[in-house]
Amino acid sequence: MSTIFSKIIQKEIPAKIVYEDDEVLAFEDISPQAPVHILIIPKKEIPTLNHLQAEDAVLMGKLFLVAQKIAKEQGFAEQGYRTVFNCNEDGGQTVDHIHLHLLAGRSLTWPPG
Repeated sequence: MSTIFSKIIQKEIPAKIVYEDDEVLAFEDISPQAPVHILIIPKKEIPTLNHLQAEDAVLMGKLFLVAQKIAKEQGFAEQGYRTVFNCNEDGGQTVDHIHLHLLAGRSLTWPPG
């Protein structure tokens, strides 16, 4: 599987990276839906939430810990933020590589609009 996210992981496509370690990469979304819109992805290629396996549990938890770390470092943890996973076309997923959206910088209403 080769997606735009795979190419960002391989550094074939530039991205504004805000966090990286051996398992996770976080970068600014090129089409932000809030003043802060960061995508947090595992470097392991997992197409959708439906493809998760039991052995992915720790990795998926790490995505949320990275979101928390970014929120604290960028100063919006106390004001609040939203994390979102989309799954498949009807769920709004546009890239077949699982990714956590981290949104902040404005009041986020529910339902999202």
